[in-house]
Amino acid sequence: MSTFKAVVIENDAPQGYRAAIRELDESQLPEGDVTVEVNYSSLNYKDGLAISGMKPVVRHFPMVPGIDFAGVVVESSRPDYKKGDSVFLNGWGLGETRWGGLAKKVRVNGDWLTRLPANISARDAMAIGTAGYTAMLAVMALEYNGVTPEKGPVLVTGASGGVGSFATAFLARLGYRVTASTGRPDPDYLIKKLGAAEIIDRTVLSEPGAPLMRERWAGAVDSVGGQTLANICASVLYGGTVAACGMAQSLDFPGSVAPFILRGVTLAGIDSVKCPAEKRNAAWQRMAKIVDRALLDEISHEIKLEAVLDTIPALMAGKVQGRVVVNLD
Repeated sequence: MSTFKAVVIENDAPQGYRAAIRELDESQLPEGDVTVEVNYSSLNYKDGLAISGMKPVVRHFPMVPGIDFAGVVVESSRPDYKKGDSVFLNGWGLGETRWGGLAKKVRVNGDWLTRLPANISARDAMAIGTAGYTAMLAVMALEYNGVTPEKGPVLVTGASGGVGSFATAFLARLGYRVTASTGRPDPDYLIKKLGAAEIIDRTVLSEPGAPLMRERWAGAVDSVGGQTLANICASVLYGGTVAACGMAQSLDFPGSVAPFILRGVTLAGIDSVKCPAEKRNAAWQRMAKIVDRALLDEISHEIKLEAVLDTIPALMAGKVQGRVVVNLD
């Protein structure tokens, strides 16, 4: 294959910021020691920001967006990967500082790749994607800090979104009682499919609150940030943990040190971009054991590469539920 299709973002005068599907030549691929033919990628909130230009996500132009991909090695100059190996990649600046996965071919540093677990397909990996992987890192952070089902209920914000959906499903499957916070209450989706025990409207947590509030949850997974995160920290039980992994509301933290020094609350930051290989692999091996494949099919749907640009407005408007898997075959 001498040419391949990709979503390409450009930003130059006089045309300005724009995204389009282009036919690229293999000679245009960036430097790297492993070339992968992509079978599946996915659409995430960061991809939407990059393609729409709503926030300055992209650092270099032209840029191929797509923060993850799964496929097969077609060329490698390193001994640990050979032609035919099934691999995937999450993070490492893809779609931001390095060409990403919304293309039929990618070339990357092999250090960033992860081998597909034996019982996870390429499509499964992208149905889980960076969202599910991030959610599992957050769940592992709660466990590491001693939050168990016996300690009390746990909260998940942005529960209808990618990270929130998986955090809700994983925690429920592990025996936790999950309170799902969302702006799109959908009992059938959150309770019947994902396993949430109750739903609260996101406005309950989004308004300014006191430095210390009524203790409600043993732990929380927050993908929202801002005032919501501050209120969560103020509402966690003594010795609880909040895993922070998103900023959909804001990058700010208008909170107080009171929960940390008076209730011993832990605020655990979750980084899925440069996460060490050992922890990354542990997260995927854990998901391989507990993920519900029937649920993956229910909470994800496929589109072709040609439909990506038309899907972005709905994604950014919060009208897309579950995971969007991009089929590049």
